[in-house]
Amino acid sequence: MRCEEIVDRLEEDYPLECAEEWDNPGLQVGRRNRVVKKIFVSLDADESSIRQAVEWGADMLVTHHPLLFRSINRVTDDTVNGRRILALVENDISCYALHTNFDVLGMARLNRKILQLQNTRVLDVTRENDGVLEGIGRIGDLPKPMTLRETANFVRQQFGLEAVRCYGLEQDEGRGSEERILVTKVAVCGGSGKSVVEKAIQEGAQVLVTGDIDYHTGIDAMAQGLFIIDAGHYGTEYCFIDFMTRKLKALFPDCEVKGAKLIQPFRLVGDVYPDED
Repeated sequence: MRCEEIVDRLEEDYPLECAEEWDNPGLQVGRRNRVVKKIFVSLDADESSIRQAVEWGADMLVTHHPLLFRSINRVTDDTVNGRRILALVENDISCYALHTNFDVLGMARLNRKILQLQNTRVLDVTRENDGVLEGIGRIGDLPKPMTLRETANFVRQQFGLEAVRCYGLEQDEGRGSEERILVTKVAVCGGSGKSVVEKAIQEGAQVLVTGDIDYHTGIDAMAQGLFIIDAGHYGTEYCFIDFMTRKLKALFPDCEVKGAKLIQPFRLVGDVYPDED
């Protein structure tokens, strides 16, 4: 199996034209005619993933986040990306990324499934194909009404996380029990969701589940009636590894496929979000 055959097949399901204009998915490093027998799947082309791919003897690395977002002037071991590119080239590993084209045609559906959302629709429409709307994120109904704390714990459990950040929990629980909001309508956007906050408000979401929410975005969203559960960029997207590993095994049975070890790039320290007495 040649690298270009794998690329062509993936781009049938996730066309590059579905990516955002600022994005840079596609073949990042390597030769298109490279014979591929072993494919390694990771969220990022970082040092840990490249090391795992090298140690396993991979011929190709498939990631969600691109190694390269913009042009570079030199490839040397003086820079982080330079060292990564050199490691890939020296070990003859092709590197391919599916980013916002996968967000539109894959990640949103994965997140919807993880949260068991019902009656869903696209949160931020970016494309229409033969009357079918596609785009970033989904909005829909929870399996049952929940308090904000219950919703936060549900999100944490469904994504398999140690903790989440919840903007609005104390504000809601400061009310009497009979006044607490029951959450039914939730929007979800994997990765960094700051750009869809206004869209979630417009679409009538009570809660937005996403990652990379900064302080001011969080408090401004609360002021407009939108609670935010920040499950993290990694936390909402590492599902890519298992999904793509299984997909590649099904598409290319003659290739060995292996997913990267799940290593969250940070650790929580201390007693995080203790339950009230």
